[in-house]
Amino acid sequence: MRGWRCALLWALLCGPAAAQLPVAAADGMARYVGEAVCLRCHAQENAHFGHTVHARAFRQNPRSERERQVCEACHGPGSGHVANATDRSALIGFTRGWGTPVAVQNAQCEACHAGRQRLHWPGSVHATNQIACSDCHNPMARFSAAGLLTQASVSETCYGCHAQQRAEFRKRSHMPLPEGKLSCESCHNPHGSPTRPLLKAGSVNALCTGCHAEKRGPFLWEHAPVRENCMNCHEAHGASQEMLLVAPRPFLCQQCHSNRTHQNRLLTAVNQPGGADPSERLMARSCQTCHAQVHGSNHPAGVRFLR
Repeated sequence: MRGWRCALLWALLCGPAAAQLPVAAADGMARYVGEAVCLRCHAQENAHFGHTVHARAFRQNPRSERERQVCEACHGPGSGHVANATDRSALIGFTRGWGTPVAVQNAQCEACHAGRQRLHWPGSVHATNQIACSDCHNPMARFSAAGLLTQASVSETCYGCHAQQRAEFRKRSHMPLPEGKLSCESCHNPHGSPTRPLLKAGSVNALCTGCHAEKRGPFLWEHAPVRENCMNCHEAHGASQEMLLVAPRPFLCQQCHSNRTHQNRLLTAVNQPGGADPSERLMARSCQTCHAQVHGSNHPAGVRFLR
């Protein structure tokens, strides 16, 4: 092993690449050594990296002198690493175990990927929780069809931290994300947004009505909790009740509406289907058997959201 190291060091210092390898620079500053020097030790990493969009862009069409450095465009000048491979401070690493501060890692990525959908990254919930770009992305290999993600899809990548949401999507009533019709990114911007849950809209209602336009209104007769927040009645990801409701009907309605107007139709064993006096208001869709236009009505006689 010692002989191998000596041979490598001799090749670096006396071989063709010696001219671009000022390891012991007079000013003590690290210098770029060139991609060829990196590949002498990191052939396996290159085999995976060569298939990525970064490799093609840096090698075939670099936009700047920095991108022309390929490996060192992200990892920083490598002369210090060549001189002492055990010194982790000599190179920027993109793993939790390497020890490079998250802020330094992300700054390397943001040097090229700033702005646009990452405009709200500073101060976002992911940034404040010290999430590194490399926690979700792997620019050194191609595991996903797009985005250089650490997993095969956006949703699988998010599940790595958001186990609760993964469980919610397994409930009997859920958004069609497991079926592949949506992804987490359909509703959320993981790189930041003006809202705390990283929504792609200014509010929950604006996001929901982007797909459910028939619930947007404006309505002549509005239902206050609907106008306030869709999540007053619905869960965002999945629920044990139909239609992603937070509670079964009529219990959901009775959280806000007392039974003063239907005193003889309380939910009792007698009024249940099969009871002595079954109530039509507690069968089928319960309250919605009569109050069908629960999201709002434009009918002149629809003040009670009736049919």
